[in-house]
Amino acid sequence: MVNKQGLSKVAVVIGATSKWQADGSNTKHAHERVLSVDDMPMGIRWGVGGAIAQKFASEGYFVVLTTRLRKNASDLQAAIEQQGGKCMIVELDVGDTESVSGAFRTVRETVGDPEVVVYNAGSMLGRDLPAELELLENLPVEIFDAVHHIAARGPFLVAKEALPAMRRAGAGTFLFTNNPMSLRGRKRNTGESLYYPRVMARALSQVLTEEYSRYGVHIATVIIDGYIDSPGTRALVNYKGSKPMPSANRPGVLLDPMKIAETYYYLHMQDRSCWTHEIQLTPFDQLPAN
Repeated sequence: MVNKQGLSKVAVVIGATSKWQADGSNTKHAHERVLSVDDMPMGIRWGVGGAIAQKFASEGYFVVLTTRLRKNASDLQAAIEQQGGKCMIVELDVGDTESVSGAFRTVRETVGDPEVVVYNAGSMLGRDLPAELELLENLPVEIFDAVHHIAARGPFLVAKEALPAMRRAGAGTFLFTNNPMSLRGRKRNTGESLYYPRVMARALSQVLTEEYSRYGVHIATVIIDGYIDSPGTRALVNYKGSKPMPSANRPGVLLDPMKIAETYYYLHMQDRSCWTHEIQLTPFDQLPAN
């Protein structure tokens, strides 16, 4: 796939930053402050999205960083450019049809059709709800709608924008980031985000595999089964008095986002004679979720 500017390799990362980055929403919520990143490697500062962006940039891809607010990815953009990579930021709200279509129109007009799209959008909605509102009957409809938009409607809209060009080219990769809550329906516990709409994202990935594999488009889901190393999680021991969360002092408990990113690149580079359509990544000292 070669675009009008001669760039043969363009990758779009939907949700290029992390809720657990130094000034991310989860970090502020859990620690009630912004954290320092002075002693932290570049590879973990922006979570999985940032690591994926850095990996593809290092492999010669022009990377499009999408985020709801440009300022959220400005430091990541600077880091990629300092490393010799090329990228740009495009604002995108996965819950807004016009925002998604406008963002991809900007991508096409600026650098052309992407060869790779990674859907990495996430949410922390529901974590603030107290124990007495744990049951579904008390869940605000607005939270369910917002999470549904991120987990199912958003990737549907992104796929509609990205997959036609890949189908015509007979090549391309569309990857989903997901978590163990996508493996089956599980109730939301106090202090957790609303995750069960993630089941729909996994189902969508499976449907797109059935529809687009025969056109040469590789669709796959990466299930990240554990806590990802980042400024927020590295500093985290307990979450607001809720259930204990792992400390970075426990060896092997946090997944290295740069190693996760290598998996995404590996999936993209797989020969079409032996494609992987779902892969689960779990730290060595934990049993895989099921």
